[in-house]
Amino acid sequence: MNYQKLLESSGKNKKLELVKYDYWQKRNEESKNELIEIEDEFISVMCLMPNGVGINLTCPITFTMEQMKANLWDEAECIYPLYGELKSKSNYIIKAIKSFSAVLEEINDESQRIVDIQPFFALFKLELRQQKDESTDLKQNISILIGKKLDDFKILRNSVEVNNFRSRIDKFSHQMSTKCASMTPKEKISFRNPPRLAKPDELLPNVNKFVIAVNLLPEENVSRITMEIPYNAQPEEVLEKIIQKIETNLNICHNHADDILLKVCGQEEYILGGFPIIQLAYIQECIQKNEMPVFSLTKVCDILREDDFCPQLSKKASSKKYVRSQSTKKSSWELDENFKIVIQAINNLKIEGNKTIELGVCVGLFHGGRALCENLNTTTVFIPGNERTAISAEWNQIMNFNIKICDIPRMTKLCFVVYYIDKNSSQFAYDDYKVPILWSNTTIYDFKNQLKVDGQTLYTWVYVDFSDTEEMLLPLGTVEQNPRIEESAWMTIFFPHPNHSHNQRMKFIYPSDIDIGKHAKVKQSQAIYSTNRISSAKDIFIKKTYEPFMHNDKIMKITKQEQLHIWETRYSCMNLLPNFLPYLLCCIDWNDRENITEVVDLLKQWPYKKMCVEQVLKLLDYNYADKSVRKFAVNYLNDIDDDVLQIYLLQLVQALKHELYLHCDLVTLLLQRAVQNQRIGQYLFWYLRSEINVPSVEIRFSLILEAYLRSSQEHIPVLMKQHNCLERLKFFNDHCKNLPKEKAKEKLARLLKTTSANNDLANVISPLDPKIRWKKVIKNKFKIMDSKKKPILFHYENFDPHGREIQIIYKEGDDLRQDMLILQMLRIMERLWMHNGYDFKLSIYNCINMENGNMGMIEPVSDSETVANILKNSGPFPKKEALFEWIKKHNNTEELLNTAIDNFTKSCAGYCVATYVLGIADRHPNNIMVKTNGQMFHIDFGHILGNFKEKFGIKRERVAFVLTNDFVHVINRGRKINNDKDEVNKEDFENFRNLCEQAFLILHNNGSLLLSLFSMMIQTGLPELKSLKDLDYMREKLALDYPENDAVELFKAKFDEALKSSWTSFNWFIHMLNRNN
Repeated sequence: MNYQKLLESSGKNKKLELVKYDYWQKRNEESKNELIEIEDEFISVMCLMPNGVGINLTCPITFTMEQMKANLWDEAECIYPLYGELKSKSNYIIKAIKSFSAVLEEINDESQRIVDIQPFFALFKLELRQQKDESTDLKQNISILIGKKLDDFKILRNSVEVNNFRSRIDKFSHQMSTKCASMTPKEKISFRNPPRLAKPDELLPNVNKFVIAVNLLPEENVSRITMEIPYNAQPEEVLEKIIQKIETNLNICHNHADDILLKVCGQEEYILGGFPIIQLAYIQECIQKNEMPVFSLTKVCDILREDDFCPQLSKKASSKKYVRSQSTKKSSWELDENFKIVIQAINNLKIEGNKTIELGVCVGLFHGGRALCENLNTTTVFIPGNERTAISAEWNQIMNFNIKICDIPRMTKLCFVVYYIDKNSSQFAYDDYKVPILWSNTTIYDFKNQLKVDGQTLYTWVYVDFSDTEEMLLPLGTVEQNPRIEESAWMTIFFPHPNHSHNQRMKFIYPSDIDIGKHAKVKQSQAIYSTNRISSAKDIFIKKTYEPFMHNDKIMKITKQEQLHIWETRYSCMNLLPNFLPYLLCCIDWNDRENITEVVDLLKQWPYKKMCVEQVLKLLDYNYADKSVRKFAVNYLNDIDDDVLQIYLLQLVQALKHELYLHCDLVTLLLQRAVQNQRIGQYLFWYLRSEINVPSVEIRFSLILEAYLRSSQEHIPVLMKQHNCLERLKFFNDHCKNLPKEKAKEKLARLLKTTSANNDLANVISPLDPKIRWKKVIKNKFKIMDSKKKPILFHYENFDPHGREIQIIYKEGDDLRQDMLILQMLRIMERLWMHNGYDFKLSIYNCINMENGNMGMIEPVSDSETVANILKNSGPFPKKEALFEWIKKHNNTEELLNTAIDNFTKSCAGYCVATYVLGIADRHPNNIMVKTNGQMFHIDFGHILGNFKEKFGIKRERVAFVLTNDFVHVINRGRKINNDKDEVNKEDFENFRNLCEQAFLILHNNGSLLLSLFSMMIQTGLPELKSLKDLDYMREKLALDYPENDAVELFKAKFDEALKSSWTSFNWFIHMLNRNN
């Protein structure tokens, strides 16, 4: 159609011109460096109407799609032809190619502005809105949240396993959807946000009654009441007493009392269920802090809105059975022949330089981190190098392993490394001058327990050594293939049919747990004899000999004969030391099926309820590959509280990387717990989402995210709000980060006033803490901070009108996963110390990495100040009394001051030991803070594991932890002393020293656990935790090679060294001088 003629016939001849293709790119660059009033900025947009007419509309770039639509219909009616062909504007949807994504997208949110969308050529297209079913919207929302289109999974090479995983999840999703659909409103609230409860044996003693404060509904004349309640009252009883008091004392009748709930003030924590109110974790925390618990009344209808909880019933998985061609099945344990594979060729290999290279492949079988037999090498082939084109190499060589198929464990990895020979290489080379360049891993059995036969293509990874051992192969690496298939080299291998199998349709299946159990019964008489013989061993000797292994990592270093002796005493270990199981399983040879049978039988008898969660977690490390062992661990974790599960969720997500198949017991556990508690679900979502672009896990993590979102559809609107909020904060950061500070503040102030910004930032469940809901951002209370990455501090109104103001810090450009790890380790240390009767008053704030490892949020600790600011405000030359005087100023009675000093002493001891063990570096007065109640704490953990900073080749930190005169003066309660020698002999300081020693000793005795938790994080790609060798610093500081007494003596020496050193105070002075300048 000739648009120009149409316009001429309408009497208004406009020249239709598209804006240039790079309009938005240039505008964005200019707006970052200049303060542009976007409200005064206009643009000419071309809109292709569904009746075939093109309308050139000049409008502000702040026009929303709704406003633009209204203007288009006005223009079309007044000026343009064929208006009668148009239906109501609500029947049409706007499409545009966004300049920053280059993808044609539907604009479903019509509150978006032109400047937010930034259409390519400023071109829009309107189309008749298609009638979409709910599943289409669901798919679209899931794709947005995952960051990948679900249809992409259809083209995966391993689609059979993907489809199998989805089929299993569909059944789970349908069960959850059906369950939610049948719930009452209160049941829905309790199901997705269960209250945090303390264990009965952890309750504070001698509490019979206590007083609570209750904020009333907004329409009540009185804002708050107080009342005394018995400790054993149920939540419903408490709510009934509150309503009775309101009706009696205030003459207010509640006709709809069933619609009222009790919640923790300022938090999204609702008090529902059948339990004594004293068991509520919030009440326990308040009593411990000597504070009055404060609650608020709220209405159910305000919590569950129609658009907030509308799960779509998933289609029930088909029960139709398909007739498959019959195949004969046999147990793989019947195959008494060596395992073989054929290494055929490698293709698309890119070699730097033009020299001829000698290429080979090394291959090995591993169970966990242990080799099952000797590694094998192909013959080497000579390949001429060519920088311009990819090359290929062929071997077609049979590799005959010295292990029988019947003895290969179910979860065995087949590991490959492609290497070249270079006798003059400047790179590190293994034996015989082998320089590894590529690697890949796969499994022996497929996800259906079938022994693999026929060919397989392996898409390889560029070689990166994260094991730091003499082993060139990488059993720690993933079995996932490189999804970047166009860029990667691929290797073809062949699994031959067993020699005696002439039937090509014969399937060799690994025995099920039931079959293994039957095999164990055949061996039962031998097991009983062994048990009786072993049980006569001396209990004292076994305990004395084996317990040290639980405090260090020496079990892998003892001889085979010693390991065999320990395995023979397994039944005594089961009765005397249940927590010894992870170490016992290190003493078994997994290349013998009889041993595997014994393990399966032993696990059925093992008293797992007597084990502690920290020891069970080790069984999910990559060293423990056996399915029955990992299932044992998952069964234990299924019984632990949500609060404990949340502490270790970071490691559990990393443990998914060590699973060989998409569907496993650990995935099922995490999905079940996440669906039943949205707090767990939110953290699981962001932990997975933050690594979604890591190639080795993107398929696995995408599928788990899809499974969670389909099974917890009521959580999607909450997560979409968080996603939109994050996108808006990224937008703010992009427009402010390159501006000078004052201009950036003015720019941000203008951006915060826009309607779309307010919509995206309002009514958001906090990604940092799901118990908190933000109402709206306070526009005049933001702060662009001074550090290099220019993080932004925002203040929010609490959604609960009685709750306190909320602060968040948005930070971009730093990998916050390292901070998350250290904060989590501090929580674990606090847990270990608490179990031993020590409360070190740690202030552990929340921090979450949200996307791509370079953006996230941090929770500021309220009522706190940096040590730098405290010292700086005392004068140009800070005195050691300044910190004590600041604490005294905020605690103006003797009782408060004594409590504050006690808080400082304990927290200082805890952080001194924690920073020492974890090797936290870059400690200066700007990242050490103190609360007004005396609690000291550390922030900013960018350097760990002893990676101390240097300046001009000079180490800036020369002692193991920070203990300055400022701190010592507070610990000694501000007493004036004549000299430093007298100061350290005071009773208060000796108490501090003793606290440090006890804190260290507890960590020393749990050193194996701490190392295990860190080792589970190696594959995250953290810059200072890339290999097992990085853990040597922790191993040394924990003194794991020494008994308790010697370890404490070593710590004492480091303590005295830190105390006597004047370098820390000097380094602090220089740091503050530089900051001031």
